[in-house]
Amino acid sequence: MENTVNENQQIFMEERQRIIAGIIASEGSISIPKIQEMFGVSRETARRDLEALERDGLCKRTHGGAIRPLPDSGQVSVRPPAPRNFASQPVFPEYLAIAKKAACYVKENDSIYLTGGSFGHLMLRFLPMDFYYTVVVNSADLASDLRAFSNIDVYIIGGKMRRSGSVVDPTAVENAGKFRFDICFITGGGLSLGFGLSNGSGETAAFQREILKNSKRKILLMPGKKIGHDSFLRVCGAEEFDEMITDWTADEALVEEISGSGISVITAREDE
Repeated sequence: MENTVNENQQIFMEERQRIIAGIIASEGSISIPKIQEMFGVSRETARRDLEALERDGLCKRTHGGAIRPLPDSGQVSVRPPAPRNFASQPVFPEYLAIAKKAACYVKENDSIYLTGGSFGHLMLRFLPMDFYYTVVVNSADLASDLRAFSNIDVYIIGGKMRRSGSVVDPTAVENAGKFRFDICFITGGGLSLGFGLSNGSGETAAFQREILKNSKRKILLMPGKKIGHDSFLRVCGAEEFDEMITDWTADEALVEEISGSGISVITAREDE
């Protein structure tokens, strides 16, 4: 990978963060001065890039830069809700491939629950626009974006909105119980055979359990890098899902273990 960038070449944030993530993955670390030198950006911009990559689990920030994350440390993930600007976040190829594959499951007249996380927003690029169906969301941002689809009826699950734009409080859990879904698309902070699907928030876990209870077909969207890792609170066992869509970076041995629990595993490919 090239570690230098022509200072006259415009590097958009998404591309810049991809390059930074690649350097961290291959070299093990990067410094803030190095990012400034490579891209001609301010120290504050370099810090924001590393913060975004850390939120996605692609690095661990240090005093003067960032290092490769250490997934085998045994530390569980506990992250408080925070504002998220999906329009400006980097889009990684494996996430996009999972979202594209997931959108293929939507059929005419379906009633679906669409996760309010990154995958929900990425799926907007691929949702069918040539037939009618219903989408239920618990995200103010996602609901706003869905206004562009004239073929979709959109329902918003109400309750107290978090800073992140999602709604998962007890009122939202109660409201979610009033719906029935042909398909739900769920994601989480981690998945392991022993602990199952997990998240960093009790409210999110309770909300997701209600959605799963009311869904005929349950599809888990799980990046390969999160398989084999646990977040703070258990949502349910892997066997609760009908299918899991992951990507080509997933550990084959871990995928085989999880598929042995009865869930059908589909691997999305970048070239599909």
